[in-house]
Amino acid sequence: MTKLQPYLYLGCCLAALLLAIAKTSAQTPPPSPPVPSPSPAPSPQVIVQPQPVRPLPGELDQILTFNSNSPEVVQTEGILLSTFPQAGMKVPDAHLNLPLKGRFDLFTHHIAKAASPEDLRTLYLGIILSNPGENPVTVNLLQAASYLSQPDAPFIPLPSMQDNPDGQVFAGPGDRAMNDVLRGQRQMGWPAQIIIPPGQSQMLMNLPIPVKGLTPPLNGRSSLLRVNTNGPVYAASLGMFAPTNPDGSDRPPTLEEWQTLLQTSGLAGPRDKTPTPPNAPGKVIYGRVAGVAKGSRWLAQIADTPQRGSRLTIPQPGAAFSYVLSSVAQGSFGTGQVQSAPMIVRYPDTAYEAHGNYGIEYSLNLPLYNNSAQPQQVSITLQTPLKNDLATGNLRFNQLPPARVFFRGTVRLRYRDDQGTPQTRFLHLVQQQGQQAQPLVTLTLPAQGIRLVEVDFLYPPDATPPQVLTIQTLPS
Repeated sequence: MTKLQPYLYLGCCLAALLLAIAKTSAQTPPPSPPVPSPSPAPSPQVIVQPQPVRPLPGELDQILTFNSNSPEVVQTEGILLSTFPQAGMKVPDAHLNLPLKGRFDLFTHHIAKAASPEDLRTLYLGIILSNPGENPVTVNLLQAASYLSQPDAPFIPLPSMQDNPDGQVFAGPGDRAMNDVLRGQRQMGWPAQIIIPPGQSQMLMNLPIPVKGLTPPLNGRSSLLRVNTNGPVYAASLGMFAPTNPDGSDRPPTLEEWQTLLQTSGLAGPRDKTPTPPNAPGKVIYGRVAGVAKGSRWLAQIADTPQRGSRLTIPQPGAAFSYVLSSVAQGSFGTGQVQSAPMIVRYPDTAYEAHGNYGIEYSLNLPLYNNSAQPQQVSITLQTPLKNDLATGNLRFNQLPPARVFFRGTVRLRYRDDQGTPQTRFLHLVQQQGQQAQPLVTLTLPAQGIRLVEVDFLYPPDATPPQVLTIQTLPS
């Protein structure tokens, strides 16, 4: 054999083997189809509850609310909201030219997020007030609260309902700030009054949102101030990264540095999603709010008819009805009532309405009336049904609500109990999407009896509207 013959012989054997495998494969039936993968888990079972929903009586008051919530996440410094005039400003479109006077609210809700792991600068939030007149302006702070997510009010898991007598139950800065203002408090460190000389400005707020040392480097601050002035002022909320001292440490910005930012800067960024115009078809993008809204409080006398304002007839035993709360476009449960505060001025890329009514107080009076000849047990419940805009005569709830919190805040109840003793209770609620919830209170009304129940809360940031307030008569 030549040197090549063994390789030729081996090659012939390999070819024959491959040919045999090919013939066998041709005679082998195709493989069985693959076993189908398990079906995706079914969506949570939906409970359909016969429960008519009614519009909420009353309306928002005329008090203006300076609402600074866009951009929610601030990563470039600049103007968040300015009602200053445009004259003399480098970026005129960043100023909305609306003086504020008398009673008004200032609400801010912003988040600092490091743009990169190395950029751990502290973001400062400032609110500046300017007196354009020829006389001093006195600014009285009626209530005031401002909290950070870390360390003031971390988002911790809490029970669905628990008593909150001293205000120490909260999860999140918006929850905690609304809790304070609901109780009529002015947080320690806020002055009761400031006086602004003619033609001058003063800082009403100059507070940090630190991210250094946090994992992830993310933090937020929510604030609500209720003020009263004896003259017109212009207001602006601003975001600025902390200037540094000669030794490299951070320091708060000065009034002069804030004024320079106000006069020379444009809007802070990055900008949020542009909202859908009103009445546009399809999915709604509500957008974030940056402007001045009309309304600080919704006072509702909930009665059978406007002409019979002294009583609300309870449902028949086993039945219930509800009143919509904080309703939004495409989320009114068929009532057609949108409670979102209208905007007086706004930036073109921000919300058309103050949807969610963050920081707005709901004061609800329910003069419950048992028109039957027997005592009846009646309950009042704040619920978070699945959002819809259909007049179906029922509400839908998740049997097993997902772990998405849709409401997190404190509610105040005032009533006389079944022994006639006046009660004031503060209850902290946590509700997931589609949660039926447990009653705030259950009372026994005697035959032909009337009992007034007052329900008050400030709609908290980090909540998702809408909700309902349900009155139910228990089965006999």
